[in-house]
Amino acid sequence: MRKYSSYFATALLTALTCLGAADTPRAVPVTERFPDFSWDRVPLYMHIRKSTGFTPEELRYLAGFPLIAFEKTTGATDSGSTEKGTLAAARAVKRLNPAAKILYYRNVIVHYGGYAANAPLAAIPDPFLVSHDGRGKLVRNTVEAYDLTNPKLRDWWVENAREVCADPAIDGVFLDGNVKVLEPGYLRKDLGPERKQAVVEGYHAMMAATRVALGPKKLMVANLVRARFPDAGIGWLGAFDGSYFEGFETTVGTIPREEYVAKGIAAAQEAARRGAIVAFTVGMGKLAEGETGNAQLTDEIRHRATSETETQRRLTYCLALFLICAEKYSYFLAHDGYDATRSSTWLKRPAEFERPLGPPTGKAQRERYLYTREFRHASVWLDVKNEQARITWR
Repeated sequence: MRKYSSYFATALLTALTCLGAADTPRAVPVTERFPDFSWDRVPLYMHIRKSTGFTPEELRYLAGFPLIAFEKTTGATDSGSTEKGTLAAARAVKRLNPAAKILYYRNVIVHYGGYAANAPLAAIPDPFLVSHDGRGKLVRNTVEAYDLTNPKLRDWWVENAREVCADPAIDGVFLDGNVKVLEPGYLRKDLGPERKQAVVEGYHAMMAATRVALGPKKLMVANLVRARFPDAGIGWLGAFDGSYFEGFETTVGTIPREEYVAKGIAAAQEAARRGAIVAFTVGMGKLAEGETGNAQLTDEIRHRATSETETQRRLTYCLALFLICAEKYSYFLAHDGYDATRSSTWLKRPAEFERPLGPPTGKAQRERYLYTREFRHASVWLDVKNEQARITWR
């Protein structure tokens, strides 16, 4: 295993100066590193997994997206591991659309199976977090959590990201689990405040080291910005090229729902205006919190919308949310789960995605919880308090 101790020494200094600066410059121009972008139509994002190989029809569909994240377990059944399955899918898409930017999924704290890299993990002493009373599997009481205070564990994690991203078919890494690490209360009772803080510091060091290991040409997109944080996580964005957005309407704390959504809109606008990639994802069905079985551990599972009218209303509302926030390098995904074999939105392309959009004529205007914004070919009206929206296409 290649060691990254020297990277960590450099990366720690980098972390002190860049992790809090969302406009940290990169050595490679954005136009070379970032996905293609156009206002001609609604700019789209894809986040998907399928444990078997994608069919020719599915690959043609995927090739139509400028930015794609292949989730954990992608191709693992057919190829033998998530790494090999992701590479096979990425290479197949690149043959159809060489310009597509493809991200490899890694969780920064949750230990998932299906990765070939998990085999050498057995040689690392104490790779997982253990509670005060000796309990392991601290994530949902069923899954191990990485001990980010362990330098050998961090070396192992960074090496896997570097190795897979070194393939020309992979354009960067999608980093999940950031919110779990950074949320002050998560695992605090299990670990105690001092060890919890040490985990956070280890995470920041690992992210800075990953940036060094991947080099300036690869993307790092994190599941990071959330209204739940005092500054919505904007202060941590500097280590990354952008953020994935989920749970946009799921209120955390005592703040009213409409205020929580409004704060999320402001955060998305701020990130987008700073030039960050915004991978804006929203659910088309209600979150199926009562689902049981292993699928709950590998996907955001949602109930399928049964009414065509309700589906259309929901799509309009979600798309309006996105358009109020969007700037260059913002991309939209409405979905009902990330498993291609379960999703009813997979292989679908709503009529709204084919309509001419055109660039915005200015920033969104806000009056309390009402938002409006004009595009060359569309007018957007959004009421987050009453969850209503209109998009008038011209």
